Amino acid sequence: MDISDIAWNEPAREKILQDADNVLREAVLEVAKTHGGRSSDEAFAALNARLKDRFIDYEPGPDLRKYADAIAAGEISQP
Repeated sequence: MDISDIAWNEPAREKILQDADNVLREAVLEVAKTHGGRSSDEAFAALNARLKDRFIDYEPGPDLRKYADAIAAGEISQP
């Protein structure tokens, strides 16, 4: 077996991605609840603090800035 043949199957990949999305959603909702009305930079820092230890090789990207901006603007709908 070639090393490139070793990979998660599609159901496992889907579950991993779904779990990662749920962690992100939980972080965004929590920061929206606790940091509403604060700056985008403060929301961005709070999101990073919640997410950095939840993922291997975590690096914040442009999506996180988008969510921080939405939190600062009060655009996150609460369930």
